[in-house]
Amino acid sequence: METLKLSLVNQIATLTFTRPNSLNALNSKVFEELTATLDELDKIPNLRVLIITGEGKAFVAGADIAEMHTKSPDQAKVFSQMGHDVFSRIENFKVPVIAAVNGFALGGGLELALSCDFRIASDKAKFSAPEVNLGLIPGFNGTQRLPKTVGPGYAKYMLYTAQIVESNEALRIGLVQLVTTPELLMEKTLEIAELISTKGQQAVQSVKKTVNYGLLNGFKEGSKFEINEFSVQFNEQGQEGMFAFLEKRKPNWK
Repeated sequence: METLKLSLVNQIATLTFTRPNSLNALNSKVFEELTATLDELDKIPNLRVLIITGEGKAFVAGADIAEMHTKSPDQAKVFSQMGHDVFSRIENFKVPVIAAVNGFALGGGLELALSCDFRIASDKAKFSAPEVNLGLIPGFNGTQRLPKTVGPGYAKYMLYTAQIVESNEALRIGLVQLVTTPELLMEKTLEIAELISTKGQQAVQSVKKTVNYGLLNGFKEGSKFEINEFSVQFNEQGQEGMFAFLEKRKPNWK
């Protein structure tokens, strides 16, 4: 791969954007390689967590304007659809996806981070939706995911003003869940990934599916879905977890 690097340790995958000279900007090639990488990850048995991060001083600093500026409206629609499709795959990926935001997460980079389940940030991280500075709007579902994450008021503030949001403010508004130093970012993110890995993986994956279903379909339909998913967990893994609790031992997950 030219734009991405993938590693796998203890069933935790780390996907790194590797275009530091362009601040890991998103273009068609990146989307194609990201789609192929997700296909590859789908085939890994017992994968537990996926971490996404960037090389250099940016997580992802947005879409690649050098490619975008020549597009016609029809070509822009195709490009937007590419982003929607791949970010939707990340949002609904079979295992939890954590964004380790090391630096700039601007425009498409913010949208990428929003497609992850949650975000751990370096105190050097900066977030922004700067599209209106270019006379554009977010094209990879940012207008939909940002309000669900930080609320409509703060989302509109970010989208209308294109202001930079520093890491501590991002923590305050719920855009990120933890802020740490650049040196400890991957260590802290891996600690959280490893903690998730100790849980019942069928249950973790069911939680993700159920939360996403409710966000998409509303409380009433989400509640029905939860009842069904709750009952499904009374299988071999669920029984092992409950017996382990009663016997005061650690579960032997298979």
